[in-house]
Amino acid sequence: MSYSLGILDQSPIIENATNEQTLQKTVALAQKAEQLGYSRFWVSEHHNTDTLAGSSPEVLVSYLLAKTKSINIGSGGVMLQHYSPYKVAENFHVLASLEPGRVDLGIGKAPGGLPLSTKALQYGTLNKGEDFEERLTFLQQLIEQTVPAEHELFGVQATPIPKVKPALFLLGASPQSAALAGTLGIAFVFARFINSDNDVLAQAATAYRKHHPNGHFTVSIAAIAAPTKEEAKELIGDQKITKVHLASGKSLTLQSVELAEKFGQESGESFTVKQYDADILYGTPDDIKTILDDYHVRYQIDEFILHTPVLKEFERERSFELLSPVYLQQKEAVS
Repeated sequence: MSYSLGILDQSPIIENATNEQTLQKTVALAQKAEQLGYSRFWVSEHHNTDTLAGSSPEVLVSYLLAKTKSINIGSGGVMLQHYSPYKVAENFHVLASLEPGRVDLGIGKAPGGLPLSTKALQYGTLNKGEDFEERLTFLQQLIEQTVPAEHELFGVQATPIPKVKPALFLLGASPQSAALAGTLGIAFVFARFINSDNDVLAQAATAYRKHHPNGHFTVSIAAIAAPTKEEAKELIGDQKITKVHLASGKSLTLQSVELAEKFGQESGESFTVKQYDADILYGTPDDIKTILDDYHVRYQIDEFILHTPVLKEFERERSFELLSPVYLQQKEAVS
């Protein structure tokens, strides 16, 4: 294939598993992804929720690095509005020093939870999360050791300095985020599983390539594969994407109407909650590969990171097997 494939695992709590069991399933899936030829395995950051166990990606990344041998492991992503860029750089420099060439630092702009958890994360600081571009720029300077002389923190280093820098990615779902990543000269991941509007994807691809023609453009996409298209469609069911639209103009994606309404109430703003049909690619491996091949050409996509929002353990793992580079290459060799 002319593009690579990775996996995003949000550590969903499936079939009444405990938190301990859920995190061990993430470990097992990362090891399986390595065997199946995936390029990278990412974990996410969600706070104050009883449906996902992944709240601290940097901690989980360190454990996954120790439990795997060759696959890239990373955050999808660290929500930088809550944290000191300096501390994030230190964390990932330690990881990159332990496992050179295998550490991905994906940075997200979303809060990763409701206003209450955001308040808790920023408790005792002066941070309001409104200086994201400045934070991301400083983080990049720390990683690349290019803090300018005019910066008030000139001379500081995020030690230990690794021989191989962690790979920096910006995650987003808009042309504006793509343009920012392109301007900074870093890799960009378009979250199509959050914003499935292909017109916006096209605009993001154009904006990124305008500023960074040879950059790495990735799309994280929701997909489920099964032996038959009918079974894959049945597995999706009537899944919806729930968004809360705030009076300030911000829109966020939540996991349910209840959470979206709670977010709106905690925000202190007037709000509306809307549901949209989830745009999940489904079908046989050949069906989905045909779509990915088309997207690769149409939007100049270098890599796809697969997200599979199906709360059935066997079927979810089977889908990753059916879409894996090893499986698809074996099919190509036979045909």
